[in-house]
Amino acid sequence: MTRQPTLKQLKYLCAVAEHGHFGNAAKACHVSQSTLSAGILELEETLGASLVERNNRQVILTGLGSDIVQRAQSILLDVEDLVALCDASSAPFSGKMRLGVIPTIAPYILPGLLKRLRKEHPDFQLFIREDLSGHLVDSLQHGELDVLLLALPYPADKVETMHLFDDDFVFACPRNHRLAKGGDLSTSELRSQELLLLEDGHCLRDHALEACKLKEADVEIPYQATSLNTIVQMVANGIGVTLLPRMALNARILSGTEVETRAFKERNVSRSIGLMWRKKTPRRAEFTLLGKFIAEQCEN
Repeated sequence: MTRQPTLKQLKYLCAVAEHGHFGNAAKACHVSQSTLSAGILELEETLGASLVERNNRQVILTGLGSDIVQRAQSILLDVEDLVALCDASSAPFSGKMRLGVIPTIAPYILPGLLKRLRKEHPDFQLFIREDLSGHLVDSLQHGELDVLLLALPYPADKVETMHLFDDDFVFACPRNHRLAKGGDLSTSELRSQELLLLEDGHCLRDHALEACKLKEADVEIPYQATSLNTIVQMVANGIGVTLLPRMALNARILSGTEVETRAFKERNVSRSIGLMWRKKTPRRAEFTLLGKFIAEQCEN
């Protein structure tokens, strides 16, 4: 009987292709480097072809190796969907689910959401990964996550999205700032302001500018932060102004600070919060129920 590749061998090869390094790939697969190397050698022997070029500095896939990786990724995703099909056959919220969430949503939604899920669905096992949108989408495409909670739109192939609710942006500034007082603010008043934003990679940065119809050239950006909490402290110390999502205000991110906020006159100065999952997943119905559950939680 002709020997066939194992799923474990294909997983090792895909990990090497992703990380370009045997050591890092082994860590990602939670095995020793020697185990991973042996697995790929066995795969090459089984297929009767060289898939990886090895040298002291880097790992390079052969032309055939690159083709095999593409097919292996598809096979591994199909296996993930096969397992998901079995999970989908059981009652909703009774099995396991791997959820990816971006940092500008996680701390403001997850505490209340997890508390309610544990109370109403005690058998439901929700595993959560917090990361930037780009990393989460990559993990979704590789079958490492089942569904994402993020700000939309975000470019991705072969996915479906579900809009849950709009999260308004609010202007925040020091108490002694010239824009601290008055009624609703016009987005045009932000031009030439020293606007504190999250660093590149955080989609909140792009969505905030887009919602206010601004380009980076329209404002001064004196500082780029890695978290909204850092930005709030910078604003409180008079270093600039910022745009905060309403959900962060509702979670009392400004508690203990002397930061003033103003809403905007224009409509739709907001970001869309939603779910994203792979098109081929058989768990679409369960993800839709999760989306409705999250939307209801955020309305309360």
